[in-house]
Amino acid sequence: MDKKNTAIGIALLIAAGAMFILSARYAPQPPKPAVTATNTGSPLPKNEAPAAGPARMVADTALSAPAKSTLPAEYATLSNESLEVKFTTAGGAIDSIALKQHFAVLGHPELYTFNSPQAAPALSLLDFPGLDKDARYTVVSQTAGEIVFRAVLDNRLEVTRRYTLLGGGKGDPYQIRHETTFHNLTDQLLPLPRAAFNLGTVSPLNENDSGIYLNAGYYDGDKADFTRRDSLAGGGFFTSSAPLPFVEKTAALQWATVKNQFFTMILTPDQPGVGLRIERVKVNPLLDDANRSAYGLTGSAQFDLKPLPAGASATWGATFYAGPKEYRRLSKTDNFAHNEDLVMEFGKYFGFFSKLLLTIMNWVHTWLPSWGWAVVVTTLLLKIATLPFTLAASRSSKHMQKIMPLVKEVREKYKDNPAKQQEAMMKVYKENKVNPLGGCIPVLITLPFFIGFFTMLQNASDLRFASFLWVKDLAAPDTVISFGTVTLPLLGLTHLNLNILPLLMGATMIYQMRITPTPSTDPAQAAMMKFMPLMYMVFCYNFAAALALYSTVNGIFTIVQQKIVNRLPEPKLPGELPGAIKNVTPKKKK
Repeated sequence: MDKKNTAIGIALLIAAGAMFILSARYAPQPPKPAVTATNTGSPLPKNEAPAAGPARMVADTALSAPAKSTLPAEYATLSNESLEVKFTTAGGAIDSIALKQHFAVLGHPELYTFNSPQAAPALSLLDFPGLDKDARYTVVSQTAGEIVFRAVLDNRLEVTRRYTLLGGGKGDPYQIRHETTFHNLTDQLLPLPRAAFNLGTVSPLNENDSGIYLNAGYYDGDKADFTRRDSLAGGGFFTSSAPLPFVEKTAALQWATVKNQFFTMILTPDQPGVGLRIERVKVNPLLDDANRSAYGLTGSAQFDLKPLPAGASATWGATFYAGPKEYRRLSKTDNFAHNEDLVMEFGKYFGFFSKLLLTIMNWVHTWLPSWGWAVVVTTLLLKIATLPFTLAASRSSKHMQKIMPLVKEVREKYKDNPAKQQEAMMKVYKENKVNPLGGCIPVLITLPFFIGFFTMLQNASDLRFASFLWVKDLAAPDTVISFGTVTLPLLGLTHLNLNILPLLMGATMIYQMRITPTPSTDPAQAAMMKFMPLMYMVFCYNFAAALALYSTVNGIFTIVQQKIVNRLPEPKLPGELPGAIKNVTPKKKK
């Protein structure tokens, strides 16, 4: 096989491998075998586990933890232009956060709400008896944009918790400024235990969401690390491991997060933390334990507190973001100075393409109100920008097709001498000014953009609930008819649906293959070329409609371009001249 065929084969294998990896990572998985949940009498069973980390315990501080309070929790609500935050005296923390510009379900007025259901109030202290979510704080003061809670533990430690909604020129409107102040009421040095602040609980977005995008992570100033909910679920194709009650990450936390596909809660402390604890919790008691949709994810960021001198106070501060995963918002360093945009998980290798595509698409959307047309225009802009490369590749493909008789003759003549065959073929390429790798350029150029677009769609909230033509939600499959449930996880299918755009995408790719010159004479490679469109269609069938829209528009543009190229005059190559083949294949010795 010559270099041309080898390169095409490698490019196709790369494309197939990339699609398989992406499909395996993001496609819905089948339910795990039944797992016995702990504390099943509670709607949100807490996994039994020892206290987090190697830190000092409350017992080490000589503080006496009171019995669990039986008083009912009281609630107060603050709101700004973007958030409606419900606070609770249980832990002096955040009970829930409703996003005023985002709905929970398409076509219904109910707002999307963080931390409902919950494992604990967000920003409540954990493993700190007497001051944790079971303690009852009192409201010291409340204004339109700020609330302050207070509690006293053992007449030795006073804790005040202040929450201020930002926005209106003071930070991002999805941010909450929080400060917890510890005041030593004694005349002696008072050691404090490690403080763990709950990050909130994230749950599947709806009944059809299996929760594969739920994860928790952190940024340590060098890299971001994320742990998927399902990595704690146990089981698997080749193992039968039990679910993990929790995982702990030791790191200098610049920020920590829990998130789902489109929304995130990010805690950015004033001073770095020491670790992150992640727990998988059951958030829907009505579902079977084996149903992955029944589980959510919570986390707690850990911080070491210095001992308090007699009568002294110390304040722990942080900014808490609860809102959509919008790159254009999270990349603004005025409000997010610690690379919080890494929660988008665009990836190390294709992140540039994801950011570029999302930036262009948002810019186009400022001129076009429809997100669907923004996707179309963005695709056309990319095709125009890469047009010189694809035209050069198309011409190279036609040239290769033109000299295939010469290549075939050389192969036949030197079939018993591979070295001589390769030398003669390279001479054919050189004399006819043909680049054997030229036809691979379109695949190599298009693939990073395709993967970048795919990754961007899995994390950005911009296209959620955006309609286009018959598509109701560009961030979901464009299902027009559903025939019921199935279990085909490797193909990314949990329901047998009729989705139109993936079929159009597959049709354009098949037609594009038919009108594109295929100089290869390798039957195996030709079969692979025919199989690729079907493989792409199957892998993309149950992904976001915007991805299929991008691929369909890309294919239509390529078809028009190829038809124009095919109508151009046939290239005149030196290899067509009489006796040209004699210059590359010397006569046999007698």
